[in-house]
Amino acid sequence: MFEKILIANRGEIALRVARTCRELGIRTVGVHSTADADADFVRFADESVCIGPPPPKASYLNMAAVLQAAAQTNADAIHPGYGFLSEDADFAEACRADGVGFIGPSPELMKQIADKAVARARMAEAGLPMLPGSVSELATEDDVRRAAGRTGYPLIIKATAGGGGRGMRVVHEAGELLDAYWQNRANARRLFGHDGVYLERFLTGPRHVEVQVLADHHGNTVHLGERDCSVQRRHQKLIEETPASGLSAGLRDRMTAAAVAGARHIGYQGAGTFEFLVDDRHEFYFMEINCRIQVEHPVTEAVTGIDLIREQILVAAGQPLSLRQQDIHNRGAAIEIRVQTEDPAHDFRPTAGRLDRFAVPGGPFTRVDTATRAGASVPPFYDSLLAKLIVWAPDRAQALARADRALSEFDIHGENLSSTVDFTRTVLADPDFRNGRHDTGLVGRLTENQGESDGHR
Repeated sequence: MFEKILIANRGEIALRVARTCRELGIRTVGVHSTADADADFVRFADESVCIGPPPPKASYLNMAAVLQAAAQTNADAIHPGYGFLSEDADFAEACRADGVGFIGPSPELMKQIADKAVARARMAEAGLPMLPGSVSELATEDDVRRAAGRTGYPLIIKATAGGGGRGMRVVHEAGELLDAYWQNRANARRLFGHDGVYLERFLTGPRHVEVQVLADHHGNTVHLGERDCSVQRRHQKLIEETPASGLSAGLRDRMTAAAVAGARHIGYQGAGTFEFLVDDRHEFYFMEINCRIQVEHPVTEAVTGIDLIREQILVAAGQPLSLRQQDIHNRGAAIEIRVQTEDPAHDFRPTAGRLDRFAVPGGPFTRVDTATRAGASVPPFYDSLLAKLIVWAPDRAQALARADRALSEFDIHGENLSSTVDFTRTVLADPDFRNGRHDTGLVGRLTENQGESDGHR
């Protein structure tokens, strides 16, 4: 087992990882930028190291600074959390070269998964259902014309190195195709340092459903059920829940079996998420693999009682999974709501400033993951996630009521700060959402048709 883990992240996920480490008796190192010097996740760690100024490229994305901090503190492993360096194969390779454990898949596997076109090809080999589209990068205009002719319209052009909802462009007709192709290549180069793109059929109004898997180095692979994350703005998730409402038992079984088959086919190790789109005929299609812990992992923990971070650490240390498929029982319903410092009235524009008041809800089966407090500042340099609200109940109706009650208890106030709390309550009250008829277009329809806003809380 590892003796000391450096947590190469910030905010609530850094604190979340540190808590499990403490329960396992593992010492932790918190790294931070100068903007986060007094943050709760830094104070909770056993040791801390400043790795640079506020901009992420100078601190949390600075591989050399992170590895130097690991060497300086004699950390024998690094947990990358999500975002930042969590899916960077070069960083995982650098950890290996320095003799530091990387809590995630091997760099070789990460390189395969990072290329979305390659991942599609590997999953097609494993028999997972695919949307029509290209099977490799589109290098020329002739390539994109031929692929579009086979696929039909509407279609979506995606960056092969994309992630986080970025690097995508929808094309509705042939006249838009080449402009969209070149623009997306330029955006991909700017965002990801690589201009590779591919295309696939675009589904109008799909559900976005993902399956959580765990796999070890001893050939054991399990799934922990599915999560629905269709409530999104700009392809970024706002609400996640499990089980996904409205899915038949047969569809759920086929989807989870596909995720396990895909993981086994590529020799996956660690915690990972297989993401699918579900159309209005209840057919599902592979979209991508996320080879890290997800922001929404707590809803799976709520219904299974399994600490996913603990399993990640044990697997990375070479131990077998502590559970088999028959040991996993999903009970009740759980919902996670991301509380963002964004202004829904202005296209979810991020806001920053001092938190004059910050109080979070409590009550039965109510969990809040956050790493901030009243009097702290919300810096403008990072993701706008302020807190995650997770509720559990015996069924979805009770979980929805509990989530709305808990949201009503948030007290978030600061000059120039907005939050998504009130807007999320609007989503919870929407008839399509309450009846499980929602899709990825719900937030767009609500903001366009109703103009609902959080205001300033």
